[in-house]
Order: sequence, then structure tokens, then C-alpha cells
Amino acid sequence: MGKVAFLFPGQGSAAIGMGEALAEVSPAARRVLDRLHELAPAVRQLIHEGPKDELIRTSNAQPAIFAVDCAALAALQERGIQPDVTAGHSLGEYAALVGAGVLSFDDGLPLVIQRGAVMEQAAASTPGTMMAILGSNPAAVNALIAEWARRGVIANANDNAPGQVVISGSVETLQAAAADFKALGARVMDLPVGGAFHSPLMATGQEAFAANLEGAPFTNGRVPVVSNFTASLAATADAVRAALRPQITGQVRWRESVDAMLAFGVDTFVEVGPGKVLSGLVSRCTKGQAVTILNVEDPASLEKTLAALGA
Repeated sequence: MGKVAFLFPGQGSAAIGMGEALAEVSPAARRVLDRLHELAPAVRQLIHEGPKDELIRTSNAQPAIFAVDCAALAALQERGIQPDVTAGHSLGEYAALVGAGVLSFDDGLPLVIQRGAVMEQAAASTPGTMMAILGSNPAAVNALIAEWARRGVIANANDNAPGQVVISGSVETLQAAAADFKALGARVMDLPVGGAFHSPLMATGQEAFAANLEGAPFTNGRVPVVSNFTASLAATADAVRAALRPQITGQVRWRESVDAMLAFGVDTFVEVGPGKVLSGLVSRCTKGQAVTILNVEDPASLEKTLAALGA
């Protein structure tokens, strides 16, 4: 068997009740959610009962998903399953650091709370939006982004999978550019997001977060983490910190991150946390290749994954 990667979903995967069934069957997962209750009781309550519009607010969704990602991780680790490499999508990179042994949950949670707060503030002071560009050639999409960037704020925020790019920027620029993307033959979808994440409009948030990152108690990982910003493996605390500095305004290079894991010898990808967004992206990125894609979000998926991994 090849190597196993643990993948951690990001902000878009928030759902009321996420992680709770897992905590019923896993003492380790229960401990993580209990710890969240001690450190951030309001966030724990939102996971339990909502309302959804409060749970999906950036400042709440980030710590909530981080905690549920870490609870699912704990459920795997208590059964003896460890990754050979980890990666996470945007916010998910912080849970990936916990999975790699770079950061503890207790040290990661305040960081993520602060990240969510500064990103929400940046989005309020410089509003923007995001759109998915589906089914088009990445080179053509990037050429069009470069053309529109001369007229307004627009960025390739997420290179998620072949034929799936997410653009980010000012509402006016994205709305004006939409027709040109459609002319390439792409489907264009507005995304219900709180701001223009992974674009220059997040610069104030990135600056506000910098000191938190410098002070964070990172250690060298047990296993490497694939950074969103570099799409390459980082194994030391210094490399991880350097790759996180530009992450809030920088592009999520998910397609290339999957390629980096394949090159490292990964043939089994386990999505660890709520939903199956990353499973779908990995499936698109690895089309025609012999890989196994699993996930852990509830008792049934945990048992299925444990059986597949021979635990």
C-alpha cells in the first residue's frame, strides 16, 4: 500500500450538528468538542443548535470547522491511524497542522478564532465576493483574470481541480467580467461567501493576523504538510510559518497540492471533517489514476474508513 494523506475541509463545510454523532462513538472526538466548549462555549453551542446564519459567519465558522476537523482526526488517531502527509483547504490547513503534529488543538484554536475575526473585519471594510468558474481551460481563465486585473480587483483564489477555478475580488469587477468567462464556455456561479477571500481585498486581515502567526508555538512536524500557498511539502516549523504568512490573500493551489501528494507516493486520500467537498475535488484531480478516496465525518464513514485501512 502507498502513503495515506489526511485532508481537512475549510470554511464552506459548516453544518448544524456536525461532528456530534462521531463524538457519541469516539471518546477522543468527544474530548475535542468538550474542550471547544471550555475554550469557546458560544461556538460549541452554534454547532449544536445554530442558527445556521450565525454558524456560517466567518468568525464562527472557522473555529467551528477547525474543531470538528480535529475531532474527526482524534477519532482516527485513537484507532491507531496516522497520516504520512496532511493538507487542508484554506482554513483546513490549520487542522492539517494539528494532524501533522506541528500544532496542538489548544494552541491552534485561538489562532483560528483570530484568523476568522480579522478576515470578517477585512471583508466588512473592503467588501467583495467570489464566483466559481466551471468547465473551462485554466490557461484561458488565467489570461482573462490578468486582463480584468488591469481594470479592477480580481484574483484566481482557488485552483481547485481541472475545470474548477474560484475567482475573488470586488463585486463590480466580478459581475462585469462574468460575461467574458461565459464566452469561454464556462459556467459561472455566484458563491454565498462573506468576502473576497484569497484576494488583495484581504490585505488588512493578513496584516492584522501576522503577529499571531509569528507568536504561534509551531514545532517541526511528525509528517509533512502540503501548503496551500506553495503546493509543496513543508516539514519544519519555519517552513510552515513562511507558507502561512501570505495564505489569507494568496491562492489556494489545491489541484497542484494533490499532484504534490501523488508525487510523494500517496494513493489513499482521507477527508477528515464535515462534508465531502475535498473528496469530490480529489476525484476530479486524480481521474484515471488508481487511488482510494475515503472520508470520516460520522460513525458510518469512520467504520468504513477504518475497515479500508485495515484497522
